[in-house]
Amino acid sequence: MKPLDPRLVATTRSVRVHLVVAIACGAALTGLILVQARLLAGVISGGPATAALAALALVVSARVVLAYGAETAALRSAARVKSDLRRRLVAHVTGPAADPVTTDAGELATLATRGLDALDDYVARYLPQLVLAVLVPVAVLVVVARADWISALVIACTVPLIPVFMALIGWHTQDRTARQWRLLERLGGHFLDVVEGLPTLAIFRRAKAEAELIRRVTDEHRRATMGTLRVAFLSAFVLELLATIAVALVAVEVGLRLLYGQLGLDTALLVLVLAPEAYLPLREVGARFHASMEGVAAAGRVFAVLDGPGGPAPEPAAPAEPPTGAEIRFHGVGLTYPGRTEPALAGVDLVLRPGTTTLVTGRSGAGKTTLLSLLLRFTEPDAGRITVGEVDLADIPAGDWRRRVAWVPQRPYLLDASVADNIRLGTIGGDVETAARLAGAHDVITALPDGYATRLGERGTRLSAGQRQRIALARAFLRVARTPDAIVLLDEPTAHLDPENAALVRAGVARLLEGRTGLIVAHDGGWSGLADEVVALPWCQESHFAGIGGGS
Repeated sequence: MKPLDPRLVATTRSVRVHLVVAIACGAALTGLILVQARLLAGVISGGPATAALAALALVVSARVVLAYGAETAALRSAARVKSDLRRRLVAHVTGPAADPVTTDAGELATLATRGLDALDDYVARYLPQLVLAVLVPVAVLVVVARADWISALVIACTVPLIPVFMALIGWHTQDRTARQWRLLERLGGHFLDVVEGLPTLAIFRRAKAEAELIRRVTDEHRRATMGTLRVAFLSAFVLELLATIAVALVAVEVGLRLLYGQLGLDTALLVLVLAPEAYLPLREVGARFHASMEGVAAAGRVFAVLDGPGGPAPEPAAPAEPPTGAEIRFHGVGLTYPGRTEPALAGVDLVLRPGTTTLVTGRSGAGKTTLLSLLLRFTEPDAGRITVGEVDLADIPAGDWRRRVAWVPQRPYLLDASVADNIRLGTIGGDVETAARLAGAHDVITALPDGYATRLGERGTRLSAGQRQRIALARAFLRVARTPDAIVLLDEPTAHLDPENAALVRAGVARLLEGRTGLIVAHDGGWSGLADEVVALPWCQESHFAGIGGGS
């Protein structure tokens, strides 16, 4: 493990800024240490006490203030580094090139949370101490050499022993730390899988077996962690012992020469005060290094993930404005999901004309949901292209495009918030009550205990499926009220609803689609009465087809 990971410095601006600040603070602290030693030696040797003590108090206060300011800045730098790495990690694993088959959600969650949190010790404490470990011994050696070359020679011969032993201990603990982190990732990933599959495990009576497996992995991680801590404590003992012996050697030779009159008292005191300062930063580097190894290992795993497949979609060179009132055209669009050999869509040519409603039907697996996913910019086609007027949809920023889309999914997600907040989700302003009336949801909402202020519970547990669908319709009405040229997308809006609720939803959808460009996805042609064009997707998209829905 390198003392300073070059990838962190090369890829994270916060680390580079932090290093500059740490070097400046380290240089200032080094100067204060030398001044403090000179003043302390003068006070002890019987110099002018009053002025020297006042200056000494001032220097000590300056060291305290500087150390506090450096620590505060270092913690802020660590927070920025962690935030930067987390954003890059999330953008990478959620990008279009990411492979969902090889992505372990549990390991990534552990890495992005518990793992990167351990970088605090590395950035905020180890890196500043590394700067001091370079500056302070060199400065002390220069000052001591000018005062007494023999003591400087003893310090110069013994100081390198500490980094040598520190490197030997680091090599020994590197594998232990890597194993500890692998076990933690394995524990996090397995625990998440078990929680997600708990109902299935309970049905097949495998919950106890999985609990035993988690207990075994936890014990392995505990043993690995304790082994790493044992080595870290022993390493601190070794470094302390070396530093103590080295200072003792300096003290003995200074004492003997002082006894025989070969060394002045002022010089002897200066050397004795400065000698421990030469070893202290190196001892602290060793202690901080072992405390930060977990964070360094986690950062290494982050860089390994970032080097793998994935990454955010490339940003367009010149973002285009979504044109209003333009037709949407699919030009030979195809999409194959990662890890699959059969395409979800292939060779689709489709036109959505302004102000008309198109119904897309087909059996499960025909690619209807994929069609909506492409229009919502959740995925990007790997063949062909989609245009809005003369503009390629890929050139329009996804956020700008989605603000033009009113989407009613098959199973709308409702938050544990008030009815009004759920309707207002994703839209700023607007008349919530009018939107609810148009969606046929006003009577349902007023019947709730607190009306529009009623909290719905996570996923809208207080409402039936039909009522949840009407809340989703109200969201869409609010969106189109704020964006008159919005495109309306509906995914099986009446699936799993009883006839009465389905009729209410159909009536609301009819009002929503009046004079607007709309696309309805459904299993059957029951919506054909609302559609201007009907497109039937074949179950298998392996053969190309053209001309559907007015395409050329």
